[in-house]
Formats: sequence, C-alpha cells, structure tokens
Amino acid sequence: MRSTVLITGASRGIGRAIALRLAPAWHVIGLARSEAELRTLGEAIAARGGTFTALVADLRDPKAVALALEGVACDVLVNNAGVMFKKPFIDLTPDEWHAMVDVNLNAMYHVTRAVLPGMVHRGQGHVVNVASIAGRSAFPGGSCYAATKHAVLGFSECLMLEVRDAGVKVSVVMPGSVATELSPGGSQVAWALRPDDVAQCVESLLALPAHALVYTVEVRAARPARST
Repeated sequence: MRSTVLITGASRGIGRAIALRLAPAWHVIGLARSEAELRTLGEAIAARGGTFTALVADLRDPKAVALALEGVACDVLVNNAGVMFKKPFIDLTPDEWHAMVDVNLNAMYHVTRAVLPGMVHRGQGHVVNVASIAGRSAFPGGSCYAATKHAVLGFSECLMLEVRDAGVKVSVVMPGSVATELSPGGSQVAWALRPDDVAQCVESLLALPAHALVYTVEVRAARPARST
C-alpha cells in the first residue's frame, strides 16, 4: 500500500514538479484552487502509473481549507503554495499584502493544523515547508514576501522542536530563484533553478532513514546571473 503525500499549490510550478516526481512511489493528494490544472496533473500522474486525489479549495479561505481536508490523512505534508507581488512597499496594496500573508503563512497554519494531529497519533509523519532564501535575507520589493518566508522559518523550527519526540519530522527547503510563474521573468529564466531541482530535494528528504532528520536544505542555481 502506498504512503500518501499531500501537496499544497500542486497545480503548477514547484508543487506540480514535486507531485510528478513522487507519483511513482506515493499516492498524491493535490490541494489547489484550479480544478482544471489539478485535472491535468491527475492525468499526467495516471500516465506514469500513479494515483491522485484532487482537492479544490482557495487556500486564502480557512473554512474552505477545513472542509476540503475533513477526514484527510497523510504521511507527508508539503506546504508549497506561495504567491509574490514584488514591488516597493509604498506601492504594495492591502489586497496584495494580505494575499501573501494568507497564502504563504496562514494557509500553512490551517493545512498543518488539519493533518498534524493524525501524524502525532500514529507516531510518524513528515512536514516539509517550502520556504526561500528570502527567509534569511532581503531584497528590494520583497518587504512582505520576505517577511512571510522569515515567518515560515520561525514557525518550522518551533514545530520541529515540538513534534520530533512524537516521531514527526519537520524540514524546510529554501530555494533561490526558480523559473516559475512566481518569479519575475517566469519560466523563461534560463539561469534559474528548475522546479524539478526543488522536487528532487524534497524526494531526497523523504528517502532518509527514519532516525535521521535534515531540518534545512538550501538550494541555489549553480551559475546565477550576474549584473553588469
């Protein structure tokens, strides 16, 4: 019987890459708000011989998340969903601010809170939070985005210390620039990491022996672009 992995933001980018990479060995549950993109992901997973369950919900809506995850159990949770509006703070609208906080931070709380008790009860599980190098640094136009990723690191380390004695692991993957729709330039940025690079890091974390915990993994492009 396959173990189950729940991935937020699974419909595109890094989340989709994680789902496709894990699909040969795991039952994948994808949580996102785009039903059409989740359907396409499910077809791609089925073509690889995998199994998939789509959960459609807006991660900014706690009630919708709770309803979608009612009765859902998983062995691994990958909190991947994220949004970014890169612009000077004085140009950042309240809606953009709240969208980043709600998706990048609050959704992680609501999803984790829904499935973590089951992991603790079973005495095993793994929570993998996809953060960013921005979680320990800063950049112009990143006042809110970087703040949310700093918060992800603080949340993750506290949670790791709280649940590891219960047999539950918590890890954080911190990518640099990844060629996805999230980043300026989108998927056409040739020098950036590819989504599957991050997916491979997640796969490696899950392959560790049960007694071993890697808390943070920082992954960067080997040959980043240099300004001239």
